[in-house]
Formats: sequence, C-alpha cells, structure tokens
Amino acid sequence: MNARHEPALHNPYLADTHEVTNTSCELSDFNMFTQDAALQEAVQREGAAWAEPSLLQFGTLTGSADYLELGNLANRHLPEFDTHDRFGKRIDLVKYHPAYHQFMKTSIEHGLHSSPWTHPRPGAHVARAAHSYLHSQVEAGHGCPITMTFAAVPTLRLQPELAALWEPKITARIYDPRNVPVAHKQGLTIGMAMTEKQGGSDVRSNSTHAYPLGQEGPGQAYELVGHKYFVSAPMCDAFLVLAQSRGGLSCFLLPRWRPDGSKNPMQILRLKKKMGNASNASCETELRGALAWMVGEEGKGVRNIIEMVSMTRFDCMIGSSAGMRMAASQALHHCAHRSAFGEVLNQQPLMQNVLADLALESEAAMTLTLRMARAMDHRDQEQEDLLVRLVTAVGKYWICKRTPGHAYEAMECIGGSGVMEDSMMPRLYREAPVNAIWEGSGNVQCLDVLRAMSKTPAVVDAFLAEVMLAKGGHAALDRYVAKLASDLCDRADLEYRARDLVDRMALALQASLLVRHAPAFVSDAFCRSRLDQLGAHNYGGLPRGVDTTAIIERATPRMG
Repeated sequence: MNARHEPALHNPYLADTHEVTNTSCELSDFNMFTQDAALQEAVQREGAAWAEPSLLQFGTLTGSADYLELGNLANRHLPEFDTHDRFGKRIDLVKYHPAYHQFMKTSIEHGLHSSPWTHPRPGAHVARAAHSYLHSQVEAGHGCPITMTFAAVPTLRLQPELAALWEPKITARIYDPRNVPVAHKQGLTIGMAMTEKQGGSDVRSNSTHAYPLGQEGPGQAYELVGHKYFVSAPMCDAFLVLAQSRGGLSCFLLPRWRPDGSKNPMQILRLKKKMGNASNASCETELRGALAWMVGEEGKGVRNIIEMVSMTRFDCMIGSSAGMRMAASQALHHCAHRSAFGEVLNQQPLMQNVLADLALESEAAMTLTLRMARAMDHRDQEQEDLLVRLVTAVGKYWICKRTPGHAYEAMECIGGSGVMEDSMMPRLYREAPVNAIWEGSGNVQCLDVLRAMSKTPAVVDAFLAEVMLAKGGHAALDRYVAKLASDLCDRADLEYRARDLVDRMALALQASLLVRHAPAFVSDAFCRSRLDQLGAHNYGGLPRGVDTTAIIERATPRMG
C-alpha cells in the first residue's frame, strides 16, 4: 500500500492543481487621452486643441497603475470624523486618507477648480472638462469639492468686495487641507449648504434664519441659526448657504473660522452613510449663530446661487460621462482578453452587440458634455447662452439617468470577477446613481426645462436650431426632430409629459452631434437604435447592419 503511493509523495507538482489561462488583466499603464479617439476629436472640434500637450501628460498620469490604485485606496479608507480634540475643544475635523488628498492636490494644481476664471480663453471650459473627465474616471468622490469651488466663483462675484477678498485664494493652485483660519492659508476650497430636512430640493421652504449683526443687506454680516441636512465636503474653508433674512431667502458666504481666529459654530452632527461617493465626506450640520456675509441682492437667494447650481450640474454631466467611459473601458478590455465557448468574447456577435451599444452610449454622453463646455466658453453669444440655460438641465437629467444601467451592463460583460470588491466595477456601480440625485433629481431637472421654456421661449428656438444643423444627415433623425418640434409646440399637460419630452430632446441633440461629427458607423448605429426603434430595449438590441466591429475597435483602450 505504502509503496504504491510513494511516487506521488515525491511529485514536485503535487500542489499545482491547474495552470491559470484564459483570464483578463488589470487595465492600467495606458494613456487615457490617446486611447480615447472620441475625446481627442471632441477636444479639437470644440476649441481646445491648445490643451492637447497637457492632456497627453494628464492621460499618462490618470492611466498609470499607481494612480489607479490611489482611487482604490481613497474609497477603501473612508473619512473619519472627530467633533472635539483630546483636550475637549470643538474642532469638527474630518480626516481623509492620503490618497484623497493626492487627488485634491492634483486637481487644484492642474486648475480643475479655477482655470476658466484665471485664464479665460476660447476652449477654457472645454479643456477643463476634458481634464476633469479623465480624472473622474480614476476617482469621483473628490470631484465634489473641486466642482463646488469652481462653481462658487460666478455667485461670489455678485458681491465684488467679497470676491476681491476671497477669489484670489479660491482660484490659487495651492491645496492646503489644514483645519485653520483662512488668514493662514494661500489656497481655499468652497462648499455649498442648501438642503434641509423638511424641503430637500424645495429650498424655498428652508427654515434657517439669518440675523443681522448691524447694518442689513448685501455684503453685510449676519449670524445664521438653523440646520443643513446634506453638506458635502465639510472640510471646505467656506460655504455658500441659503437662509431666510427679513427680505426673504438670501445667499450667504459662511466661513469655517471667524476672522478673529475663533471656530465658527457650524457644527457637524454626523457623517452620512452613503452607498457611493465614499471617499468624499457628507454630513449633517447645525448653525448655532454662525457668522456669514450676504451675497447678492436680499431675497434673491435662489437666483443668486443658480449660476453655481448650473455649474455643478454641468460637472454632474462630466462625472457621469466619465463613469460611463471607465465602465465601457473595463468591459471592452476584459472582452478583448477573455474567451468563452472557443472564441474571444469581443468576436462573438451577441457580445459585440452589447459592447458596441455601451460604447455608443458613452461616446454620445461625452460628445454632448463637451459641446456644452463650448457653449459655456461663448456665453457672450446669445445662441450659446440660450443653450446653456436649457441644455444643462437636459444633459444633466439624461446622462446621469442613463449611467446606472450602463454600469450594470458593463459589470455583466465582465461576469463574476466584476462583482468582486477588488475590481473597480462595484465602485463604479455604487457611484452611478449619485449624480442623478444630487444637484436636483430627474423630476427637478425636467421642471427646470419647462421653466426655462416658459420664461425664455427663445431657448426652444436655440435648441431646434442646434439640432437642425444635422438636417439631411440621417433620415431617422429628420423624422424624429420633426415629431419632437411638433410636440414641443403642444402646451397641454406639459408637466405630465415632461420626462418624455426631455428624453427625446436629449436623444435628438446627441444624435445631431454624432451625425455631424462622428464616423458614419457610429452615428448610423446611434440613430437607428435610439430613434428608429420603437419601445425601450436593454443594451445589446442594436439592429442588423450595424458595424459593431468598427465601434468596438474605436472605443477599446490599448495598454502599452
């Protein structure tokens, strides 16, 4: 008996149960910019070709293995909160992992929080959007304070004397995360605190009150008493806040520290337990006589802060487009390396249909986003300004709404390994719904579209003029636009029909842009699948005759 089994005891391969074959590998050490043909074309087309050298360097950074790992670390090690120090002093301190601070530092040193304000030029918003698009693919959470800092500048400029004091440090390319008064810092970040328990998106129901310390009105000092139920990035140095003054709901700038160096009583109660956006802290706060200065006309708080909200909504478009691109990249990369049933996945017709569909959705989202960035660069032109007013809400609604399903489908392409927490996909999936809810949910965006159409009817003419630039380029688009234009003239039951109308407006504009600018195999597939087919379908329902191979080849990132 013993002799019979003796050879096995000396077998050096006894522990080797199998050879690892037919697996994918991490998508890393690639240039995110040069491996994204659609992004390169959009940067050129929308007026930011001058930014290509910077984007080339940035693409190398964001696609490197070490930098991608920082994204994992920032989301694995969550923010921690201390109300007091060990001596009993109130500090309201949120501690972040060093990886989070590295993302903040990179964004600020590259001007993602300020470049269109400090270096205004044609293509400035496009260049910033392209850099943000690359950076958000690696880590989305830190984008919240970067976005709010960027978006605060137009609102702050409504109060020139405050802007003169604060803007130089807000726009400086210096990241200083210390919890100290602004006098001790050269670079500042700005947050926003609007939402309260009883109102949510209905900020006019806010109950926080502002009490004047002396003279009343714009630029004057007040103390705020109340609560804010959702304050994102509480370690920002100051916040734009809405509160009720004697003249109505007004906008205020509230610093974390008072000018005399004492702690401003904006007291954090707890950090939110979020399903996504994990690296970035969000909190509930109470304002217990917190010092703040009124920004802009009293009683016009919503109007005064709306420009900030418009900018943050635009950045939601960037972030969700970036999430789509990374999800598509992960799926395309995996399916280029993995075989099943004797053939590489991306060579199998059914999987080709799904992958091409995901790539179409991603390219359309990015294309619309960078078109809106160009509109922001040219708001001195009436047509472009009207587009910003209307399409920011349209794009925010549609792109952010499409992202969760896109992330799920990409995860399914990868299969079981895509569900594992050491994959990027669970993080992308949890992040996917965030932008659709923040900065105004889907219904709020649709109501804003209706409000813009009612208040400024010219926005509809501007929208149709933009879409009609592709007239004659694809028969399906021509039919679709004709029906949409007719339905936009029908004023009956507008609120009830709002989602249907905004869905179609987004699709019409995306299709128009692709017909004008993308290869025919992309635009034709998009128009036939999104405009010609009746009824909703899951990804992978592209019609016959689509050149899925060309679409996949265009979208697949290559390493090395």
